[in-house]
Amino acid sequence: MNATRQLHNLGQRLWLDTITRDMLDDGTLQRYVDVLSVTGLTSNPTIFDEAIANSSAYDLGIREKTLAGKAGEALFIELALEDLRRAADLFQPVYETSGGVDGWVSMEVSPLLADDTAGTVAAAAEIHRAARRPNLFVKIPGTPAGLPAIEESIFAGVPVNVTLLFSREHYLAAAEAYMRGIERRIAAKRDPHVASVASLFVSRWDKAVAARVPAELRNRLGIAISGRAYQAYRELLASPRWRTLAAAGARPQRLLWASTGSKDPAAPEALYVEALAAPDTVDTMPEKTLRAFAEHGRLRGTMATDGGDAEAVLAQFAREGIDVAALAEQLQREGAEAFVKSWQQLLQRIAAKSARYAHVEHNRG
Repeated sequence: MNATRQLHNLGQRLWLDTITRDMLDDGTLQRYVDVLSVTGLTSNPTIFDEAIANSSAYDLGIREKTLAGKAGEALFIELALEDLRRAADLFQPVYETSGGVDGWVSMEVSPLLADDTAGTVAAAAEIHRAARRPNLFVKIPGTPAGLPAIEESIFAGVPVNVTLLFSREHYLAAAEAYMRGIERRIAAKRDPHVASVASLFVSRWDKAVAARVPAELRNRLGIAISGRAYQAYRELLASPRWRTLAAAGARPQRLLWASTGSKDPAAPEALYVEALAAPDTVDTMPEKTLRAFAEHGRLRGTMATDGGDAEAVLAQFAREGIDVAALAEQLQREGAEAFVKSWQQLLQRIAAKSARYAHVEHNRG
């Protein structure tokens, strides 16, 4: 039994942290499903920017949409949803057999809306409507402006993947927004079954402190932060508040490990995957990490529900002058800024291709 199947049998779901039209066309994604137990995927502006930059597979679609009068964000969203609908259809059997727990894909709202609560709510509703797939999450950042948008979107029945979470406190704020949305649905006599995941970013912690800590602490901060968050996740699921919601028919907002590819060339590629094995969670990973874990990874046990040695390790980082609360806020801001940059690059890339096709069509005319 390969390592990915072992994780699946443990109760952790493996999602791919990428999507390209080429992998849909050539059967690569289907092979990951069949052989490596992949049961979902995520996307973000950086992923689509790289996909469109590195493949000609999108050129025809961009040309057709340009000539049909589409431009900018509207063109991109339509282009992205074409891929995500195909992926959602591929995962539809998993979605159905799991009762809607698994088999999801994700589409991000515009990062330019990160500080616009009302705009985020409207954009999430529109993506959900346009997708026409029950197993598509709308990704909303767990920023101060994003949290009320998450609550409103859940209340409206929009499945949400909460992104850009970096700490236990970020996770708990996202969980609070989710539960408030569900509680409002119950009070309004609506179905409380609205799916959500909370995505905690892992490897960026270690990249941020690599030059500031001794060798024995390298690549340990992200895992410790994750251990702390996992303890909070388990405690929340055991709480009277959550049990009341579950009794009314609500489903848990699963904790999702994001950014689990190692960013340190000297570290094993599957470092975080092995450390974050835990039931009732999701691990979303790049292709390189997925293949490395399938080929060389080992299931070395499961995460401790009480956080294990997380607090002791975090105390070591504190002694080295690492303020994890301040760093979490910094990482969230930087993550949001990076997505804005990718979004702008993506739209510029599409605009350049659109202009070229429009110019050719004009000359033909």
